[in-house]
Amino acid sequence: MEKEKIDQFLMINGKNFPEESMAQLRKRLADINESKANMLISMEWKSPMVGFLFAFFLGTYGIDRFWLKETGLGIFKLITIGGCGIWWLIDLFTISKRTKAFNLNKLNSIL
Repeated sequence: MEKEKIDQFLMINGKNFPEESMAQLRKRLADINESKANMLISMEWKSPMVGFLFAFFLGTYGIDRFWLKETGLGIFKLITIGGCGIWWLIDLFTISKRTKAFNLNKLNSIL
């Protein structure tokens, strides 16, 4: 992928990936072909802000876990009503990091 496209991709989507993986991500993006580059540019990435809103408003029902494809944990969280609020509170602080890790895993599976 060309440097300009990498810069554009990271400028638009960089907030959806862990900051500590940016150097490695930039290096891996430089090695991909144009068809994969176009596919990555057109993909929708999960927003950490949307994840936080799900966790805040619907977290006691496990919606944030279902959204990140963590079905088993989502069901368990739903049954326990967010772990009586404790699990809900913990997830409020971890949802951003988990969303960024989800996006990075999705990108790595494509690369």
